[in-house]
Amino acid sequence: MAPVVTKKKMETQRCDIQGITETCFSAQNFFTKIADFDAEEDKYMAISVNYRGDVKAKEANATVQWLKTNKKVTFVEWCPTGFKVGLNDEPPAVLEDDDVAASKRNIVMIGNNTAISRVFSERISKKYDLMYSQRAFVHWYVGEGMEEGEFAEAREDLGFLEKDYLDVLSEQATDEENDESD
Repeated sequence: MAPVVTKKKMETQRCDIQGITETCFSAQNFFTKIADFDAEEDKYMAISVNYRGDVKAKEANATVQWLKTNKKVTFVEWCPTGFKVGLNDEPPAVLEDDDVAASKRNIVMIGNNTAISRVFSERISKKYDLMYSQRAFVHWYVGEGMEEGEFAEAREDLGFLEKDYLDVLSEQATDEENDESD
């Protein structure tokens, strides 16, 4: 999401469409922290960008093309277009006593990226395994009618999800190797 800055920083912030879009696509502005995010290595499967405020369709589409051309985003090869652009001409709401500065326009990006697999494997799976090994909170779920076998099934589903994202990455690597050998 961008711009999310204080009133003081808003004076120096780029608030043109390209500027807020570039800010939105930088890893430090993601709602999920991915420490070693690389825009060229970590591929998107789909992106929805939603602009609000003073944004014209022509400018939004030109900015999307600029992102692709300058390798700010890369897509898996089986999804070459990948972008959905939404426009809402109502300006962003301003709240009284808010620390976030008012802006004529903003952007929200929702993207499905292969980097999320690291979040599954490094954070969610480890924490799930740790909590389940100590039987933390299991009694609450069982008391509400959940069966203990469903915990193993949920962990298995999480493993399949991790594997699906890794398969996308390995397919991409295999395809790139084949392209180089041709």
